Amino acid sequence: MAARRTTDGGGDTEPTGTPGPSVHIGTVSHSAMTFGAGSTASTVNHTAGAVVDDPVQRELLAAVRALRADLERLVATAGTEILDAELVAAEDEITASGAAGPARLERLRGALTTAGEWVGVLGSGVAVAELVTALTGG
Repeated sequence: MAARRTTDGGGDTEPTGTPGPSVHIGTVSHSAMTFGAGSTASTVNHTAGAVVDDPVQRELLAAVRALRADLERLVATAGTEILDAELVAAEDEITASGAAGPARLERLRGALTTAGEWVGVLGSGVAVAELVTALTGG
């Protein structure tokens, strides 16, 4: 007969399958676990940094990432390389502090202009340009 254990402190029991001590783990999230002698576990936090509370900044972050992905599919020019560098810097600033500051937004606006007219053809380029305009007030 299988051993039984209390699961909730209220007297309810369930079979453990084998006699002896048992462990019951409910829900685990955002963690690393390991069991057994000599085992190891590790975890990486991919969301480190500031929480982006402002919905417009969150939208800008998503648009910046989309434009960077679109840039990878194009032939690089001096203008697109400058734009990509500013997009990287904007993404870093937003994820580190929760927002792109006015100076960063102005540099991003300049890089969008330098990159040329093709930015207006890309939906992601239009989105970034519109959000930068909204955040800088013009």
